Amino acid sequence: MTAFFTVLQIVAPVATLAAVGFFWVKSGRDWPVAFVGRLAMGVAIPALVFTALSGAAVAPQAMASVALAATLGYLALIAAFWALARGLGLDARALAVPLAFGNTGNLGLPLALFAFGESGLALAVVVFSVGITLQFSLGLWLMSGAAPSRLLREPMLWATLSGAVFLWQGWRLPGWIETTLDLAGQMAIPLMLLTLGVALAGLRPARLPLAAGLSLIRLGLCLGVGLAIGWALAPDRLALAVIVLQFATPVPVTAYLMASRLGGDGEAVAGLVLASTLLAVLTLPLALALLI
Repeated sequence: MTAFFTVLQIVAPVATLAAVGFFWVKSGRDWPVAFVGRLAMGVAIPALVFTALSGAAVAPQAMASVALAATLGYLALIAAFWALARGLGLDARALAVPLAFGNTGNLGLPLALFAFGESGLALAVVVFSVGITLQFSLGLWLMSGAAPSRLLREPMLWATLSGAVFLWQGWRLPGWIETTLDLAGQMAIPLMLLTLGVALAGLRPARLPLAAGLSLIRLGLCLGVGLAIGWALAPDRLALAVIVLQFATPVPVTAYLMASRLGGDGEAVAGLVLASTLLAVLTLPLALALLI
């Protein structure tokens, strides 16, 4: 019973804010998705990433181990889902990347913070940063053939690199700059959760039976890879728990946005987002109960 209420306290804020975003749009109110997305990806999330990394109460060696685990895990998942899609006669270019990457931003960061505190958040930021970097470099190239060099224009990359350097060297910014970045970063998690609800409200999914089957297969593969990589490389139980939790998150809304923008099968990816998110409602609380 204690574990149940602990998990409920972790999941309830996440679900509540996502529900606010969902019903906000369903009630006919406006939500400027493009503006909020630019604000989140250009200001709030880079500030959160930098402050979480540079001020982390976690050994740099542990964060490096988690970064290596995340990199190897995502590469293994891309290869596995590419082979799976080919084997089922599906479009591997359109589906492998959306299946490989989880919603480690909108969902994974809040869950890690509420479940494991600031140390867990710092490790989750590492997984999130690795995932975003691979998604918008290798993933972008696999889905469209576009040059991965566009990643150099993303504030997220520079926030990750500079935060890692500051942690490694033990550097600190002037107090007023740290306070400013901390305030900007505090916007990120509420914005991501509200936008998750807004995005789910606007999805136009297709082929839901196929999406449900793929989501079940995906969950098993992601948990298996997360556990295997975590046991092999995680320096402690906290790092293992964060890795497994991040790999268990559902298909992100960014995958749908990428597929739609790049001319992929946007409706099929929307089905994956919806099916995997509904599945996560059942599986993430169970995963948290086992990990905390």
